[in-house]
Amino acid sequence: MTSTPIEYFNDYVATINPSGASSIVLACEHASSYIPAAYNALGLTAEDQSSHAAWDPGALGVAQKLSHLLNAVLVASQASRLLYDCNRPPSATSAMPTRSELIDIPGNKDLTATEKSQRVKLFYEPFREQLHQAMMRRPDPILVTVHSFTPVYFGKPRALKIGILHDADTRLADAILDISNEERDKNIKRNAPYGPEDGVTHTLQEHAISRGHLNVMLEIRNDLIATGDQQNAVAKMIAKWIDRACSRLGVPGDVQCRA
Repeated sequence: MTSTPIEYFNDYVATINPSGASSIVLACEHASSYIPAAYNALGLTAEDQSSHAAWDPGALGVAQKLSHLLNAVLVASQASRLLYDCNRPPSATSAMPTRSELIDIPGNKDLTATEKSQRVKLFYEPFREQLHQAMMRRPDPILVTVHSFTPVYFGKPRALKIGILHDADTRLADAILDISNEERDKNIKRNAPYGPEDGVTHTLQEHAISRGHLNVMLEIRNDLIATGDQQNAVAKMIAKWIDRACSRLGVPGDVQCRA
């Protein structure tokens, strides 16, 4: 597999495979744990900076492989979600959280309105604009967002392997769940480990649901995608699900899976 071309909109968002011919538009809001030096690591330890609180481990690897397998454009954030969570609107307190699970985030406490506005302009607006442009360049775009979740949360292990998430528009999620259920894996579930009530469907609402486009959010347990081989295997499985689901829904035939 050759390297995938990247076009940078700015330092904090990347568009991968921008000329991808598929109707699929992939988004990875939590692709990176990068925190620019000016933010003094937000006061976090090195361990906390690399933890799942700062990003979604493995998600970018899966998203990149899906981009290749589906010949789809991918828009990925290039900064830690602790600076700004691109899957949250500026009005959400969780956009710049002061605590994530068991981790306090000193650099996010007592932010001024100016400081918050600066982060919105640096991290959120470029991502939002680049994703908007990727959607607009396709006549009938289908939005798929890729995330990962930790296998242990607040000390409790999670058996769930993959969550298929949706908001008001259930069409694509329903089709994918029907197909995944044919494999009889009970650890693939709807709106788990999170759902719309947790505020995690902002990207779907903003870029797809408001315009009537098919959409789905994927959550993959991060210990299942820790290596390149694992990411490749999971991406191949999901690419086939997406390809079959789109066929069932009768969407345009340019979704062609290479898996």
